[in-house]
Amino acid sequence: MTDVFLGLGSNVGDRENQLKEAIRLLDEQSGIKVVKVSSFYETEPVGYVDQPDFLNLCVEIQTELSPKAVLERGLAIEQQLHRVRKERWGPRTLDIDILLYGDQIIEEQDLTIPHPRMTERAFVLIPLQEIAPNKVEPRTQTKIKDITVPNETVKKVQ
Repeated sequence: MTDVFLGLGSNVGDRENQLKEAIRLLDEQSGIKVVKVSSFYETEPVGYVDQPDFLNLCVEIQTELSPKAVLERGLAIEQQLHRVRKERWGPRTLDIDILLYGDQIIEEQDLTIPHPRMTERAFVLIPLQEIAPNKVEPRTQTKIKDITVPNETVKKVQ
């Protein structure tokens, strides 16, 4: 089994229930077991800022699936929860990103692990530090708890 960390976010509709449903759907997937869930954090949008605030969290899963298979399952869950991709960084019912997949570094056209912008985003680092402070980011060999969190407004909701 491989420990995989995912970042989830939502800013359209009932954000909290969509995130809870995504976690439930992940846990029901064959070959995936959700083992940790961070608190929920509310954050302002990044990139395209003319949109509602996001609710974000991180989850740790254990899986025997390949990174591509985890990506495909995440995309299928996004679709199931009515994700529409109109513009980069635009509003969405659900976003699931693979942050870390074991200690692997993957550079493919449609999949980059560790997530290329995770260390630039407080809404990823804060919940990830909560559930995996001693996990080592494989590119820099730095523990998650030791990565400097960017100065963004992130509010713990629950």
